[in-house]
Amino acid sequence: MHDPAEQRAARQSAEQATSTQAPATTTTTTTTAPTRTAPPKTTTAAPATPVWVVGAKPLPLRPDGFGQVLPTPPELVNRSLPTADLLPPPRTDAYASTVSAVPRDVLARSTWRPECPVAAADLRYLTMSFWGFDGRHHTGEMIVHERVADGITRVFGRLHALRFPLEEMRVTDAPELDLHPTGDGNNTTAFVCRPAVNQTTWSAHASGLAVDVNPFCNPYIRGNLVLPELASSYVDRSWRRPGMVFRGDGVVKAFAAAGWSWGGDWSSPVDIQHFTATGR
Repeated sequence: MHDPAEQRAARQSAEQATSTQAPATTTTTTTTAPTRTAPPKTTTAAPATPVWVVGAKPLPLRPDGFGQVLPTPPELVNRSLPTADLLPPPRTDAYASTVSAVPRDVLARSTWRPECPVAAADLRYLTMSFWGFDGRHHTGEMIVHERVADGITRVFGRLHALRFPLEEMRVTDAPELDLHPTGDGNNTTAFVCRPAVNQTTWSAHASGLAVDVNPFCNPYIRGNLVLPELASSYVDRSWRRPGMVFRGDGVVKAFAAAGWSWGGDWSSPVDIQHFTATGR
């Protein structure tokens, strides 16, 4: 076997000899200029905006069964969460509403049951367009008593004209009544078959004769109880933020024009979210 060093030297001599040989034919070669590659761009990712998932964080309970009233999380202090579309959004920016008997599937997922103080046949299903905190146009749904249905569509038509923002407008589902409190809901709704807070008598909601507007932005306040429980930041009404209701504003006037009164005028509790056709 030859020495490896000798083998390498022999290969190098052969390669050099081959490279010095004159070519037999002339070949024209087209040379392409190398493609210039731009240096990679250096980008700085924008800081992620905290996303609050409504209903995801159960609260510790108070002795009265409500959730503990805790400081408002920073993400909700000036609340402007986007609206998840349950129904197809309107095709135009014009206000649109419908009134119909409550569809069977909607009634089945609602809180209605035979012992409620209103017959299913006396309820009406509304769809109404509204502006979200996200600046987009949405379609909401609501169940109310048939005798106030047309009036409520006019009320929300006036709120739409004011571009008063609503975060959510959907029928309250039956399972929600038994969920552990999370204190962060903000659903604008009407019919909910339940007793009044801390009482055994039916709420006006149980007959479809009351509407709560942006509950988080307009909390219920009684002593040291705030509902929703994380809305304590909105107890301070001197800091005006979108979605809040104030005495004499367009929202109160719209409901007053329909003959409804406002819980924000009560002394105890002060129920800022609450509008009622019955006075309670």
